[in-house]
Amino acid sequence: MRFADFRSDTITRPTKEMRRFMMDAEVGDDVFGDDPTINRLQKMIADLTGKKAALFVASGTMGNEVCINAHTQPGKEIIVGKESHIFNYECGGPALLSGVQMYPINENNGIITLEQVKSAVRHVDVHYPQTSLICLENTHNRSGGIILPLENIKSISEFAKSNNLKLHLDGARLWNACVATGISLKEYCQYFNSVSLCFSKGLGAPVGSIVVGDKDFIHQVHYYRKVYGGGMRQAGILAAACIYAVENHFPKLEEDHNKAKRFAEAISEIPPVKVDLNTVQTNIVIFDVDIPNFVAEEFLTKLEENGVLMLEIDPNRIRAVTHLDLTDEDVDMAIDVMRNLLK
Repeated sequence: MRFADFRSDTITRPTKEMRRFMMDAEVGDDVFGDDPTINRLQKMIADLTGKKAALFVASGTMGNEVCINAHTQPGKEIIVGKESHIFNYECGGPALLSGVQMYPINENNGIITLEQVKSAVRHVDVHYPQTSLICLENTHNRSGGIILPLENIKSISEFAKSNNLKLHLDGARLWNACVATGISLKEYCQYFNSVSLCFSKGLGAPVGSIVVGDKDFIHQVHYYRKVYGGGMRQAGILAAACIYAVENHFPKLEEDHNKAKRFAEAISEIPPVKVDLNTVQTNIVIFDVDIPNFVAEEFLTKLEENGVLMLEIDPNRIRAVTHLDLTDEDVDMAIDVMRNLLK
């Protein structure tokens, strides 16, 4: 049985063309800096983002965590969103790996304001951990792929610079924000000291993320990648998939956005379904079902029995993500299944 799999854009599989491109990749030992395809990818993304250097890493979590390590010292505090990936889905990594405390801010639909950041920065006092880093997320996963407004980024960036604080972006899905807004990677990234970007979500590569920043910073990040066991050898095979993804799948993200919008609009007309269409800006749809004693896990089981896979994000909330491997027919099928189950 073939499933219409809306669980995540991470379930995308490399296309035949991508596999051929990977097979033909020229490789070397990346720990020695000798893998030409890795080097090509790193230069390519550094140029696209307007940064001086880049480093290929195994995952988005590794990308975020090596950046936190390089920006901070044990005993410091970092500001994060309460609904952010760093706070919720990275296994307490900042505490375990960097020895820093997280100060979570309550976002409004994934958006953190300058006023919130100002109120979260610690005053100098011997009783307090000192703030050293601010982390933002764009697009915002748990808020339905919402796009962080550029004005918020600019104002927080200016505040961070004037207060000697570093600013990091979890840009795992920044590609989606660029396609949806027309704002370039370079424009977004100029306001951050570091940015992590993921290749294995909507872009469809099987493995990999990348970190960008200035040369000294990337040198530090390289050290932490090695400490984490992230030094890879003939990884050009993986880098080739990422190059192919950027060159061929980046422009196609608009198709995912259109599918998500169509899906969200259709299910919003099913009476028990509650979805805020204003938050459906990219490829993620988060909804709940207004039925007494509704349990997301039980509903997901019924969806699976009918060939549709989605993900529980809270006991009463469900996430559906569109991606390269979902067809228009899959979207239609999911809409019909939901209508039948909730009629």
